[in-house]
Amino acid sequence: MSNFVDYVKIHCKSGHGGAGSAHLRREKYIPKGGPDGGDGGRGGHVIMRGNAHEWTLLPLRYTRHVKAERGENGAKNQLTGAFGEDVYINVPIGTIAKNEEGEIVGEILEDGQEIILMEGGKGGKGNEFFKTSTNQTPRFAQPGMEGQEGYIVFELKILADVGLVGFPNAGKSTLLASVSAAKPKIANYAFTTLTPNLGIVDYRNYKSFVMADIPGIIEGAAEGKGLGHRFLRHIERNSILLFLIPADSEGHFQEFKILENELKEYNPELLDKDFIISISKSDLLDDELRKEISAEFPENRQPLFFSGVTGEGLVELKDAIWKRLHG
Repeated sequence: MSNFVDYVKIHCKSGHGGAGSAHLRREKYIPKGGPDGGDGGRGGHVIMRGNAHEWTLLPLRYTRHVKAERGENGAKNQLTGAFGEDVYINVPIGTIAKNEEGEIVGEILEDGQEIILMEGGKGGKGNEFFKTSTNQTPRFAQPGMEGQEGYIVFELKILADVGLVGFPNAGKSTLLASVSAAKPKIANYAFTTLTPNLGIVDYRNYKSFVMADIPGIIEGAAEGKGLGHRFLRHIERNSILLFLIPADSEGHFQEFKILENELKEYNPELLDKDFIISISKSDLLDDELRKEISAEFPENRQPLFFSGVTGEGLVELKDAIWKRLHG
């Protein structure tokens, strides 16, 4: 089984609030001590917390239920009961939490960021709270409130500076392996990449940026065909989209338009992102063929040529990416 998991559903329940105390003060030499009960403690929250050291939801894969502690009851001497202990669910940066209706409860964008998914029940008030001028000795207290309960769906959308977009076997994994220390699986057949891979790309003067190899998209992916549909969500979080069209494609510009249309069908806002179009495996081309391929594209969509095998054009490609990121 893959060690990358980007979708998990967990049943969550926050803690019940503690009951207030109806204690009456009874001490020697203090007649009619009156109400002395404290408030109940709040039930524990269920909290989602960002963790920069996590990159997959795999640790939660077999977590079916999460339950926070109940708050303690109030006590005499007007002592408030202890709060129930909160439960933390650590998730990678880029995780979105949704309720059973599909509504977004919150999303984690920073390390250490915390979002309460299920609030603990409020503690009940002790009889001291209900004391009035006309009711000097209330003999009742308020019970604690129920906590919240329900299913939470966690979805991970990878955060990266550059997302690689292309058909299966377009050379995305080869590029990532060439410019970073990532070691994606590489082979000469489709759908080699079954899970997203991240790599840190070194740039000039000790600078760097993050590149994500997204599993290949096929025509119809936005409708649920192939593997690409499951991973289209990851493209939403990339600052720049780098389209890879292999040099041996039968129609380079046509292939780009198919990829562009799949993104549009999935989420039209993706077309507002910066695009860089590239021709991979350019070691297969001579100068004449490069001119013919460039002529297929409009002036404002001219592609960059590179080879992940020979390293040709990689410096120029990284320069173009950096300029888009920080231009």
